[in-house]
Amino acid sequence: MRVVEVSPERLPGWLERFAANNADSQAPQRVTGREEFPHDPLGVLLIRRGGYAVGLARGAAFTESKVGKRHVLSRTAAGGWSQQRFARRRGNQADELVRAVVEHTLRILPRGIPHGLVAGGDKALVRAVLDDPRLAHLDALPRRELYDLPDPRRAVLEEALKRGRAVRVTIED
Repeated sequence: MRVVEVSPERLPGWLERFAANNADSQAPQRVTGREEFPHDPLGVLLIRRGGYAVGLARGAAFTESKVGKRHVLSRTAAGGWSQQRFARRRGNQADELVRAVVEHTLRILPRGIPHGLVAGGDKALVRAVLDDPRLAHLDALPRRELYDLPDPRRAVLEEALKRGRAVRVTIED
């Protein structure tokens, strides 16, 4: 079994071509499932320790977005006091990153506007952002999670929207 992501606009043609290509085959492949995510407008929230991206999309295009970088120290191999000091600094920088992303998210994804949410990046940081009580409206939305994305940049934000809107088709070989 495998899963293929197909954009909603291309799905009817894709299904037609798939059926035509597998009609006469000796060992035909079959579509065994289809998972749609038909929410519009769609909010996108990506956060990792090096950056963030927040966007609001209607259809396949963003109407508003913000992509930024925030430095957060990586782990160190040092021991003793240095390790504890760097851990505190890393924690403070991560807290600042979360606060900044919450503010951008409040502005770009206001209550009542997005009908679905695509979240990705670092699970703990996404959870920290969504735990803010002012974003409770986003936590309750239908969600598609994409935690396999690289550091948030504009191209990654566009890819997250594309994958978030895609219909996931399960194929049995």
